[in-house]
Amino acid sequence: MTTTHASDDDFWVFGYGSLMWNPGFSALAAEPAVLNGYHRSFCIYSTHYRGTRERPGLVLGLAPGGSCPGVAFRVARGEAELVRDYLRERELCGYAYVEATLPVSLRDGRVVEAYTFVADPSHRQYAGELGVCASAAIIMEAVGRTGLNRDYLIKTVKELEAHGVLEPSLHALLEEVWRRTGEVEAGQGI
Repeated sequence: MTTTHASDDDFWVFGYGSLMWNPGFSALAAEPAVLNGYHRSFCIYSTHYRGTRERPGLVLGLAPGGSCPGVAFRVARGEAELVRDYLRERELCGYAYVEATLPVSLRDGRVVEAYTFVADPSHRQYAGELGVCASAAIIMEAVGRTGLNRDYLIKTVKELEAHGVLEPSLHALLEEVWRRTGEVEAGQGI
């Protein structure tokens, strides 16, 4: 398959976490896509949506290396500034993200430039790669403005599976969260 660049005048947004299942804006289309050069990682402390200052949660960021399947949303060019402003307010509210426009590959072979957010390792809320056990412990305990941190993980895994993507690192994390849930329900504590 030959790779061609899309030539339309639409604005593209790449979602790899909650944007996949809760974009919060109108899109003309939502297509499976892959971003090369970055991978999805629970590397950002959440003190707003999925945690608090007292008990931070973890949310996804794009860390360097590998590739990241996600969803590319096509937005009408006339809505671009409105969507960009909305996403800045949603994603840059104290979190360790940097705005970026990066090439993503759609399933039909087209490559589009998509607006997204990558992790900022210099930010105080950047957690880095914590490992499965440490991440699961944080995710199990955290609750924020939009709900349980573990629901964020579950919804992300389900959305990826709906697009035919099985991500071993997220499944391992989810298995550890389920194991810890069983311990809490059995009264063993964490």
